[in-house]
Amino acid sequence: MRIDKLLANQGFGSRKEVKKLLKDGSVTVNNEIVKDGKTHINPNDDIITVFNEEVVYKEFIYLMMNKPAGVISATEDVRERTVVDLLHEEDIIFQPFPVGRLDKDTEGLLLLTNDGKLAHQLLSPNKNVPKTYFAVIKGMVTEDDVEKFAKGLKLDDGYITKPGKLEILKSGPYSDIEITITEGKFHQVKRMFAAVDKEVVFLKRISMGPLLLDEELKLGTYRELTDEELLMLKDANQKD
Repeated sequence: MRIDKLLANQGFGSRKEVKKLLKDGSVTVNNEIVKDGKTHINPNDDIITVFNEEVVYKEFIYLMMNKPAGVISATEDVRERTVVDLLHEEDIIFQPFPVGRLDKDTEGLLLLTNDGKLAHQLLSPNKNVPKTYFAVIKGMVTEDDVEKFAKGLKLDDGYITKPGKLEILKSGPYSDIEITITEGKFHQVKRMFAAVDKEVVFLKRISMGPLLLDEELKLGTYRELTDEELLMLKDANQKD
């Protein structure tokens, strides 16, 4: 990898700013000053410093966000605010993207990364990655609904879903439930409840595979995955 590309990717400025750092002699590779931006280095083996501070190379970034309602799961949009707009500049430089999508009015767990391989594994229909949601339903959810979800439901377009696990937390005019599905069809949870003549009035994703939403994350905030969380996520995909 070229030294100028690495420094730009690690947040040391634009290519022009990095070029000035190099020209000023502020960058060393293995204790030798490097001024040519085209110099190729191995970020995993070479020791790189800027202003005598060692550069810790990071190729991938893995972020857990507690997505708020009102923003869309996209990297950019000319009209709507996106989840990437909620990131700090030092994280945006890694060009992370949302893994899958949460509807605009849905809250909760959203993973953002620039690791395309992991994202593909998590989204692959063959992996059957479970996603669990908490929801408030207008209408009394019954054991009959639980049985229907367990068998799969016919949606408005004729598609029959894979079985879903429905758990009733509170039943009444407005019911609290948890639903686990392994697909990600457009508005799937809402359409599944519409199929049993009920309406989702609040929806929040609380888990994706082994990854649980950190309840200490306020809406609209995020953090990097811990090493343990990342290891669990990767192990779960390798076992499938």
